[in-house]
Amino acid sequence: MTTTTLYVARRILTMNPMQPEATHVAVRDGRVLGVGNLAELSAWGPHVLDERFADKVLMPGLVEGHSHLKEGSMWDLPYLGWFDRRDPRGKVWSGLRSMDAVVARLAEIDAEMTAKGLAADEPLIAWGFDPIYFGGERMTTEHLDRIGGGRPIVIAHANGHLMNVNGAMLRLAGITRDNEVEGVVKFASGEPNGELQEPAAMFLVIRKIGDAGLLAPMTEPGVRAFAALACLQGVTTATDLVNKLGEADCAVLEAALADDSVGVRILPAFQAFHGTHGAAQGAEHVKALVARNTDKLRYGLVKMMLDGSIQGFSARLRWPGHFNGAPNGIWVTAPAQYEADFETYHRAGLQIHTHTNGDEASAAAIDAVERILARAPRADHRHVLQHGQMIDAPLFGRMKTLDLGANLFANHLWYWGDQHYEMTLGPDRAHRLDACGSALAAGVPLAIHSDAPVTPLGPLFTAWCAVNRVTPKGRVLGEAERLTVPQALRAITLGAAWTLKLDHEIGSIECGKRADFCVLEDDPLAVDPMALKDVRVWGTVLSGRVFQAGTATE
Repeated sequence: MTTTTLYVARRILTMNPMQPEATHVAVRDGRVLGVGNLAELSAWGPHVLDERFADKVLMPGLVEGHSHLKEGSMWDLPYLGWFDRRDPRGKVWSGLRSMDAVVARLAEIDAEMTAKGLAADEPLIAWGFDPIYFGGERMTTEHLDRIGGGRPIVIAHANGHLMNVNGAMLRLAGITRDNEVEGVVKFASGEPNGELQEPAAMFLVIRKIGDAGLLAPMTEPGVRAFAALACLQGVTTATDLVNKLGEADCAVLEAALADDSVGVRILPAFQAFHGTHGAAQGAEHVKALVARNTDKLRYGLVKMMLDGSIQGFSARLRWPGHFNGAPNGIWVTAPAQYEADFETYHRAGLQIHTHTNGDEASAAAIDAVERILARAPRADHRHVLQHGQMIDAPLFGRMKTLDLGANLFANHLWYWGDQHYEMTLGPDRAHRLDACGSALAAGVPLAIHSDAPVTPLGPLFTAWCAVNRVTPKGRVLGEAERLTVPQALRAITLGAAWTLKLDHEIGSIECGKRADFCVLEDDPLAVDPMALKDVRVWGTVLSGRVFQAGTATE
């Protein structure tokens, strides 16, 4: 006979408006059988009363609608970021607060590689760097060529849209003054300076060293490390929002997620830009993969890109452009090609998530979707604009009419808010950065995200950003765009589930849904909003299986 387990908690926040709170939840066969009090749920018959959460708070398992599995595997490479950061093993990597400190760390790593007997042509690959924090100074070959004996050096920026390389890597990649690929930045003399912007330019390096410098290889240990991080942050469902989904990638995903000790559900999105498949072939590939879906692995998403990164100056901005006068950014996909490919995937019945950072890119996506829906109407398509950092009220209004969802990158308010205010956007537009309030006012379905590893995985921190909108310098950017705590919690549960077409299965604790819970030591509705990021996570429950953070499964 199937066992029914009744969990008791000091408070259960269901995110179901018809029954927002309870004290008990009944679980059978990995699903929620009922929510209520002990007397009500006992009517289901024989059960086991589990009191391990009696002093804790339960809410739906948190949903990270824009992340990347490389958050688990990037830590095999040295970290060069501005902020201190904790890796999956618990090690804290100190932030580097000057260009000299970055160069010094690279020199240490180079010396360690030499001491280990690694050949002089073995590349040094690191990640997490972002020059925007260094007062306008950009890294060039003049910095990197101070290091060592000519080992190729590749540094992936935190945003994933740029990289820096040294002279040895330029030579290995065949990048010279005569190279005309868009995104190869040059000195005034015409010689390449070592900064490469966006996929076309970075591919010149990746074809020589593999994708470890940009996308981190798909490995089972990396997936397991990601799952461990997810448990620490209360996440039960997450995306891998760029994946080539070749057979080797799928084999790793399927093997890792078939293991009961891996406690996270993953939705990998097919990389429908700069890929090996044309749109028609890509659509058939994704549709064929759906037949291999399990509870913990869900194929079916498609990822497209229009522009780059605001802080990397490769996003596409409408007039008046960048506040510091930098030239407009790069079309990762030409708008006409984007529209043609989008229509192919749309007509195939697939759900498309589009990367748009700048408002020119968001407007181009909205224009294209409007034309496509006029030609090929489709109910409940659930297409989503991802990041959408500069979408304003009129654009949100248009999105509502087209039934487009928004997943906004709220973490930017903390990690780059001051830089957007002072350098990239200026004060006016910085106040409408990631305009969550305007999205809800327009009736646009809303999620918020971390884009891990661009910023650390942690939906409660993301909710804190959207609620408080504070920067490291103490600015409040767009007070009118703040979310309430309940609104923010919905954006990281039911709102994110909607953007993944899983709100019928996850995102709230109610009868029939997956028994996915985030187990908290503190009550997010009782703490001061400024303490929301500090709410402690005990662990998770995924389809009825309990995972305590930092330990093995039950």
